[in-house]
Amino acid sequence: MKILIIGASRGVGRELVRQCLAAGDQVTATARRPQDVAALQQAGAQAFALDVADATSAAGLAWRIDGAGFDQVWLVAGVYGPRTQGLESPSEADFDAVMHTNVLGAMRVLPQLADALAPGARVAVLSSRMGSIGSRTATAGWLYRASKAALNSVLKDVSLAWAGHATCVALHPGWVQTEMGGAQADLTPERSAADLRRTVGALKPEQSGGFFDHDGTPIAW
Repeated sequence: MKILIIGASRGVGRELVRQCLAAGDQVTATARRPQDVAALQQAGAQAFALDVADATSAAGLAWRIDGAGFDQVWLVAGVYGPRTQGLESPSEADFDAVMHTNVLGAMRVLPQLADALAPGARVAVLSSRMGSIGSRTATAGWLYRASKAALNSVLKDVSLAWAGHATCVALHPGWVQTEMGGAQADLTPERSAADLRRTVGALKPEQSGGFFDHDGTPIAW
């Protein structure tokens, strides 16, 4: 398969690259920093620099992937922002950093994928259960929650626009032992990535527009 992974410098994104390469897939990956791009290339991926929060950088994606025919696209890039517990108002700088990366970045990047997808492609954005409104029971990280709820809305619109062309879903990777999730988290990056790959591999077209846990269990919007 031909696979594009956006935001692959570390964590789940980097592990997706490793597992896909091990499976014999042809992987194209992006990272923000030149040293991370070099590491991805050394691992065997085609890689280039992309910062989804930067308008100029994001605008250059389409020409790099034009006609690539990707079977899968993973949008992993994201940030958490301030680790609030209650209703502490975010600073304007924090709000802009989180929303520009998690929401505006997706709105910049996803439309550019349309002509780079193979027929029947699967497109997955890494969201979070924290973005679910229906199952919410806590307020921690409310800026991050708001951004992931907005990302889910973006994904739903993309699924409608690409109906019959691609199967598009939002995925919760689980609570993963990454820089964002912390060492106390439930899942290793290896387990999370493996589950995510199985879930995307088993998707049916009628599931497009859905929101799923890493193991394929539906999550309430």
